[in-house]
Amino acid sequence: MDSYRYLDFATRQIIRAWVEREPTRPSPWTPLPRPLERCTVALVSTAGVARRDDVPFDEERERENPWWGDPTVRRIPRETTGREVEIHHLHIERRFAREDLDVVLPLRRLDELVASGTVGASAPTHYSLMGYILDPTELIRDTTPRLVAAMKAEGVEAVVLVPA
Repeated sequence: MDSYRYLDFATRQIIRAWVEREPTRPSPWTPLPRPLERCTVALVSTAGVARRDDVPFDEERERENPWWGDPTVRRIPRETTGREVEIHHLHIERRFAREDLDVVLPLRRLDELVASGTVGASAPTHYSLMGYILDPTELIRDTTPRLVAAMKAEGVEAVVLVPA
């Protein structure tokens, strides 16, 4: 994975220095409302997964302006297969995700956990975002509240974040 693939040398140095100076923050944690075996679980991937019949993530704009990352979200229905999606992420090795969608969006593994009784249910919809967003303002202000509202509307009680 080359997170700096489309950055010129000077920008790459600035970003590396910026990342090194970022303070470590505690992760927000909310206890589950009930045991996991009774919860509905959604997956949120940062691999830029989009169904082929949906709008792709904007890779071209990111190539033109490496400081920008697409802050939108894609809905992935539970039954989606690897043949029905494409990976739109400039900073990961896409080949592995194309060979096995579960690498970046483990829908089949979640189904196995539901079948074994470890997890109560798989949400009807799962989600994907871009994992390379240097300015998260729009993502935090606009995208995330809509994403949370959509999950709440479907009764999601736990989320598994799948980093790319």
